[in-house]
Amino acid sequence: MKFSIAIPSYKSYYLDEAIKSVVSQTYSNWELIIVDDHSPEDIPSIVKPYLKDSRVKFYRNDINCGAEKVVDNWNICLSYCTGEYVICMGDDDRLMPCCLDEFRKLIKKYPEVNVYHARTEIIDENGKVTEILNTRPEREDVLSMMKHKWEWQKQFIGDFCYQRNHLVSQGGYYILPFAWGSDDITAFRAAYSYGIANFNKIGFQYRENNKSLSLSFHEIEKVEAVRLQKQWYTTVLDNLRIQNKYSKEELDAATDSMNRFVNELTCYHIYRDLKHGNACRYLNWLRIISKYNISIFTLTKLYLKSFIYNV
Repeated sequence: MKFSIAIPSYKSYYLDEAIKSVVSQTYSNWELIIVDDHSPEDIPSIVKPYLKDSRVKFYRNDINCGAEKVVDNWNICLSYCTGEYVICMGDDDRLMPCCLDEFRKLIKKYPEVNVYHARTEIIDENGKVTEILNTRPEREDVLSMMKHKWEWQKQFIGDFCYQRNHLVSQGGYYILPFAWGSDDITAFRAAYSYGIANFNKIGFQYRENNKSLSLSFHEIEKVEAVRLQKQWYTTVLDNLRIQNKYSKEELDAATDSMNRFVNELTCYHIYRDLKHGNACRYLNWLRIISKYNISIFTLTKLYLKSFIYNV
């Protein structure tokens, strides 16, 4: 059983730690695919010492995919992978030494599944653990997964391990602006037929830092990504109704949960935009707000809140 670990790279600061976390795996049948997204930082010099190991492979894009189209680089990484199973991790994140071995055990137990998940802890800029995420059932279906997300349970691109052929057959990682929800929908799509298998030993470390894409201020694009997520969720819930896989009550409750999640996430990004903008931002949202099912009253409350907290 061979794993491909992909690191779509742009930032150099934590890259050496990310690479070391792969090289230090207790399970040895892996390849590491590093794709430099035409970064201005000196990525090659960090990678060069590791190229002595034939399992480590390095590529550099001729053109920068950029933050808005970062999923394109995830899929470029995928195109170089040759393992049966694929993990795509951030260039500032870390795998725990046991990660691949735990995935190997899970895959042997549930070979029919297309996606697997590791328990995660969150670390800060210095590598200190700040949060340990909850355990999950060893096996769960797609509706359970989505409900957890709509209840604001955290998950990240590096949490997940995919059966490569299935991921490729679906067109790779799901594309959304700034990857906002791409990791979630990619996982849900892979779990649609056979669910997901989870292990509850800590296998992955997600690093929160001020260079993270998730903290970037591209709020209009992120609100649009949330709208596209809702379209996908709605289609899946409609399909589940047609298939009679769940009761009407279960699906009605799930739909309500999804709508609340989407509304809260939309309002969060609008607030962030207003807080870091000015009155012109309010007028801009006023022109387009109906597209996102947010009332003028709600928009005005968000604007007043942003104004008060900025005074």
